[in-house]
Amino acid sequence: MTTFEALFIAVLQGVTELFPVSSLGHAVVLPPLLGLGVDERAPDFLPFLVVLHLGTAAALLVYFWQDWLGLLVAVLGLGSPERRPTQLKLLALIVVATIPAAVLGFTLNHFFRQLFGSPVVAAAFLMVNGVLLWVGERLRRAAAGERRIEDMGWFDALFVGLAQSTALIPGISRSGATMVAGLRLGLHHEAAARFSFLLATPIIAGAGVLEAPKLLRQGATLGSLAVIAGIVAGITAYLSIAFLMRYFHRHDFEALDPFAYYCFAFGALALGLLLFVF
Repeated sequence: MTTFEALFIAVLQGVTELFPVSSLGHAVVLPPLLGLGVDERAPDFLPFLVVLHLGTAAALLVYFWQDWLGLLVAVLGLGSPERRPTQLKLLALIVVATIPAAVLGFTLNHFFRQLFGSPVVAAAFLMVNGVLLWVGERLRRAAAGERRIEDMGWFDALFVGLAQSTALIPGISRSGATMVAGLRLGLHHEAAARFSFLLATPIIAGAGVLEAPKLLRQGATLGSLAVIAGIVAGITAYLSIAFLMRYFHRHDFEALDPFAYYCFAFGALALGLLLFVF
C-alpha cells in the first residue's frame, strides 16, 4: 500500500463512517473502481484498519466529551442529583441499543461479509441505502412537540439498535439506519444524529479494542504510516461530526435527501461500471 493509498483510505474512513453513506460499502466498491493496490488479505491490512477505527472512535469521544464525562460522573454517583437520573437513563438507552449490533456483529459479521461483500453487491446495496434514506424521511412520524432522546423507552432503543445491525451488510449505512430509526420514533434530525453518534462510539471503539489483543498475539506491528493514517482518520472524522451536527441543527426538513440522492447515484454508476466496464 502506497502512502497516497493509505491516506486516501484514512480520509475515506473518517468521512464515510459518520456520513450516512456506508463506509463499508465505499471500502468495498472504490478500490476496484480506482485501481487501488489494496490487498485486504495482507498481514498488515487488518492492523491498519484497527488504527483507523480507533482514530474515528477518538474523534467521537473528543467531540462528545461533555456527554461522556456527564455519563461517567453519573455512574460514579457524583454531579447534580437532579441530572443524574436523566444521564443514567441515557447510558442505559445506549447500552440497550448497542446489544443487537454487538451480538449480531460478533456472531454473523464474517458471514455477512462473505455473503454480501463483493463490489457488485455492495454497489447495489448503496442504491438500497439511498432508497431507505429517502423513504425514511417521508415516513418520519410527526411528534407532538420536540421529542428528546431522554424521552425514548427501552423498546425504542432496541428498535434503533436493530436498525444499526443492518450496517453489517456492505452498502447499508450505520449512521443512516440509526438516524432513520430515530426520525421514525419522533426525534428531530439533530437529536437523531446525536444519539446515532453516541451509539457509534462503543461500537467503533469496541471493534478496535477486541481486535487489538488478537493482533498483538499474532505479532502484528504498526508502521509509522499506519499511525499517521489513524491520526488523519481521526481529524477527518472530527471535522465530519462537526459539519454534520451543524448541518442537522440547521436543517430539519428532508435533511437526509442529499445523502439519499448521492448513494443512489453513486451506487448506480458504480454498478454500471463494475458490470460493463471493469
